[in-house]
Amino acid sequence: MKKLEGATPALGPYSAGVEYGDLIFVSGQIPTDPEGHLPEGIEAQARQSIMNVKAVLEAGGSDLRHVVKTTVFLKNMDDFAAVNEVYAQYFDGEVKPARSCVQAAKLPKDMPLEIEAIAVKIR
Repeated sequence: MKKLEGATPALGPYSAGVEYGDLIFVSGQIPTDPEGHLPEGIEAQARQSIMNVKAVLEAGGSDLRHVVKTTVFLKNMDDFAAVNEVYAQYFDGEVKPARSCVQAAKLPKDMPLEIEAIAVKIR
């Protein structure tokens, strides 16, 4: 097992990602940029969370095309359509990752969303 770093540091006693065999497990990525700033608007926030997932994947030798499963946590399910529009821009292959999307009562640092992923390494 190998610990992976991402664009933003983990907020607690966990890794941003873990490589295990041919799999990469990305912890939930909140939408702050590497300097800790939260972009304005749910679309920009969804984009930033995906970019943070991408950074962890790249640290482990993978990319968004190799994601097999994601979970999207939303503070407000009313943001579902807007987040889907952004999500579809990044996960646009013929076979899209399996996904769950749930509304969470409260997310770390009171963020509006968080995205986690599982991917396979590029061979």
